[in-house]
Amino acid sequence: MVKLKGKILAGKILVLPQEAETKTASGIIIPDSAKEKPHEGKVVLVGASKKDEPMELKEGDHVFYGKYSGTELSIDGTDYILMAQTDVLYIS
Repeated sequence: MVKLKGKILAGKILVLPQEAETKTASGIIIPDSAKEKPHEGKVVLVGASKKDEPMELKEGDHVFYGKYSGTELSIDGTDYILMAQTDVLYIS
């Protein structure tokens, strides 16, 4: 797992987004300008539970989230998304 310095506030998670597809199922190469932002990723850091909301996610969970969820961050040259636990739509 990724070793990051710092701490996340209660109710928040840090997600490493999955890489965008570069090729369609039929073999067509997708240019960078046409790639969509991924809507799934892996949880790398988890904040504490809130007083009225227990933390249901853990490091390593694969999650799906909304298109406009969270805030994009770049930490040590890697792009992450910081979001609230409530922005997660599905855990697999």
